[in-house]
Amino acid sequence: MNTGHDLLIVGGGPAGLATALHAARAGLDTVVAEPRQAPVDKACGEGLTPGAVRALGALGLEVPGQPITGIRYVQGPRRVQAAFRHGPGLGARRTHLHSVLHQAVSEAGVPILPLRVGEVRQDTTGVTIPGTGLRARWLVAADGLHSPVRRSLGLGVESRGTPRYGLRRHYAVPPWSAYVEVHWGPDGEAYITPLGPELVGVALLTDRRAPFATQLAAFPDLAARLPAEKAVTAVRGAGPLRQQTRTRRHGRVLFVGDAAGYIDALTGEGISLALTGAQALVGNVRLGTPDRYETDWNRATRRHRLLTELLVRARQKPALAPRIVPTAERLPYLFTVAVNALA
Repeated sequence: MNTGHDLLIVGGGPAGLATALHAARAGLDTVVAEPRQAPVDKACGEGLTPGAVRALGALGLEVPGQPITGIRYVQGPRRVQAAFRHGPGLGARRTHLHSVLHQAVSEAGVPILPLRVGEVRQDTTGVTIPGTGLRARWLVAADGLHSPVRRSLGLGVESRGTPRYGLRRHYAVPPWSAYVEVHWGPDGEAYITPLGPELVGVALLTDRRAPFATQLAAFPDLAARLPAEKAVTAVRGAGPLRQQTRTRRHGRVLFVGDAAGYIDALTGEGISLALTGAQALVGNVRLGTPDRYETDWNRATRRHRLLTELLVRARQKPALAPRIVPTAERLPYLFTVAVNALA
């Protein structure tokens, strides 16, 4: 049985690959288990905040994409926008982000094994994957929103409230703005992210179960800009978005990225939080302070979780939802502060 690994990372998405890259550069013997072939795609708004761009830059990574100036909220004739104060964000295809991370991890000498992991067994000195011969001192569960590892350990928490879902598609049209536009409709939001000179991504967040075309029709101005013949990818979906876990550490299993808990995509911080969590996790493993990871994770994500929770709750109250954009329009300074606090 192989007992030589320091970290066994389950999941080769951005959270898992960023963890692997930090671990390799910290001198930790690391292996990744990921059954899907690179590059891996998923339903995603594909907007990287300035914080995420800086975190990738600190890893020496440059992802191709389209610069993003800030965030704009739109509701009928109302609109309010906030520019990023500390550098641009980036609109980047999820496949491009994954390819860059995957190549960096491979070049760092970290094996990526085509294994699907659901069940794990742990003792006081390490974690074993039954039937594989794989064993490591620590297992990192970076296996996504519906983490099989989290489920196998019984750590999931039933979420209350109306579930929300995400749908994404790409259109071969020139971006009409350097901002990520968030269009507020009666049942959800439409995110328009510039991804290239002739490409935009359209992500719909909603609690309504209906096809993409039906959802898009609720935004007539957008639908007019996005004719069906300009669609260049199939629709991808994800959800329910809210996922909770009892803890970020369970024995010798540590959770990172969406597997560590997720509120909603409304504020577009998923990749930034995954990168921050990866750095905190590896830092604590390297220093021999795994008990501090939960505290560090809570501290790093507190602002995001609070603002996202408040916004989602307001969104789901019929009396408050129509007032979000008008309030932001009346208080542009506070809107700018909130956007930059998250970015």
